[in-house]
Amino acid sequence: MRKSNILFGIAVGCGLLLGGCTDDLNQMPVTETTSQDVYSDAANYKSVLAKIYASYVLAGQGQGGENGDLTTINGQDFSRGYFNLQEAATDEVANTWLSGNNLTDLTYMNWSAKDSWVSDSYYWLFFNITLCNEFLRHCTDSEISGFAAAEQSEIRAFRAEARFMRAFSYWMVLDLFRKGPKVDENTPVTGFVPEAYDGPGLFDFIESELKELVGENAESALPDSNEYGRASKPTAWALLARLYLNSAVYRGTEDTKYYTECITACHKVISNPAFYLEPEYAKLFNADNHKREHEILFAMVCDATTSVTWGGGTYIVCGSCGNSSSQDPATYGLTNGWGMFRARGEITAKFGDVASTADTRAMFYTDGQSQFFTGAIDNQAEGYFFEKFTNLTDDGEAASNSAATGCSTDYPLIRLADVYLMAAEAQLRGGSGISRTEALNLVNEVRLRAYNGDESGKIADGDLTLDFILDERGRELYLESIRRTDLIRFNRFTSDDYIWQWKGGVLDGRAVNDRYNIYPIPDTDLTANPNLTNPLY
Repeated sequence: MRKSNILFGIAVGCGLLLGGCTDDLNQMPVTETTSQDVYSDAANYKSVLAKIYASYVLAGQGQGGENGDLTTINGQDFSRGYFNLQEAATDEVANTWLSGNNLTDLTYMNWSAKDSWVSDSYYWLFFNITLCNEFLRHCTDSEISGFAAAEQSEIRAFRAEARFMRAFSYWMVLDLFRKGPKVDENTPVTGFVPEAYDGPGLFDFIESELKELVGENAESALPDSNEYGRASKPTAWALLARLYLNSAVYRGTEDTKYYTECITACHKVISNPAFYLEPEYAKLFNADNHKREHEILFAMVCDATTSVTWGGGTYIVCGSCGNSSSQDPATYGLTNGWGMFRARGEITAKFGDVASTADTRAMFYTDGQSQFFTGAIDNQAEGYFFEKFTNLTDDGEAASNSAATGCSTDYPLIRLADVYLMAAEAQLRGGSGISRTEALNLVNEVRLRAYNGDESGKIADGDLTLDFILDERGRELYLESIRRTDLIRFNRFTSDDYIWQWKGGVLDGRAVNDRYNIYPIPDTDLTANPNLTNPLY
């Protein structure tokens, strides 16, 4: 099986549409007059759609981000910053290069509106949103009326995918920032200051878009299935489930109807016969994980031959391998390890004794490593190294020369196991549509896979609690950029209800101000748009 043709071979060459700005007060990409030339040819629409997908993992038009699309502080692609924002401050990841990688404030939960990773991630998200809006401006029925009927039909399908990508980016804006400028394909390109979405406003917009994309109108809905790496109705249902599960956080008040909606959305995916849990957990995170489309509903697609990136799977695989430990990088299909981060002891402790557990998800390198910290967080000898992601094929061969071209491992954003756990949690939170017994069965299906079918992995009804679900999500989904979101939903991110080492910048951990549940809009955008504010900062 080859990776999606739309994402490779054509994605890098479509940078003529948008250029990055260097003015700090105008980081949004600028539309150039060449767009009219591009959209005069129906064949070019697919290339532009490829650019939209690729903007999550590629920083520019050249290898590893050369000829960059956007001027950023750290000079990295979106995926790298998103991982840092979702993992660096949690109980999962301990960073090594704090000052050199601008991760001190994120690691110690002490960031400001000037944080470089916060700023870069914000502008990358709106870069993608702007790509989508520009594409949608040229997808109207009148705009494409001059093309052949078959071409018009194909472009309408592309239009639905672009709307999904915009909704996904806006979901990230909602989850990270709880607000943002209100821009769509009807927003003027220049001379206009957008209004601001608040949390409920963003929630309503995303919900409306996704519900239309999973509807029955053939001209506005996503396809029932699609190439791996591209959006389909199941992808949109899964994102809807995630939106509904976090509704109390996003809207500011809890309403159990959204948990019922979450279960409904999950059921749309779970009941689809095309999807089932991959029997071998480790194969979800190797260089052939694009073959696992029966579980991976959406991923940042990476390929060391056609789309070299130092983010995405490369950042996770290389960053997880030590460069001063006894590890052999070749074991993971690597030329060298970067030693970027290690596991905090609290996440590894959720597996019990890592050395003896039958849980196959406990994938950590422990030789010469202590589990917990006795001193500084950047000591590479303290904290186990992660072994979850590799650059190995199913045959155990290195997929690429990681030093020269990075890794070919895709980075999953939504998996079926996550959908199972979301449905179970929504039931425990008061949602209807499945019984407690059905919720327990969903959790146990995930655990049976983790224990290679051994019944000892199953839990009893009395074990099924919300606290158990949070821990199980940690065991199943660590390193998959969802931990911060989960901890906030459980009120464990900033509070003293759950403390981990170096939380809040001290060895024994401590609670921090609740404002850190939300990232601040960058100062530069506050200056450019007076409709945006950071009252918590």
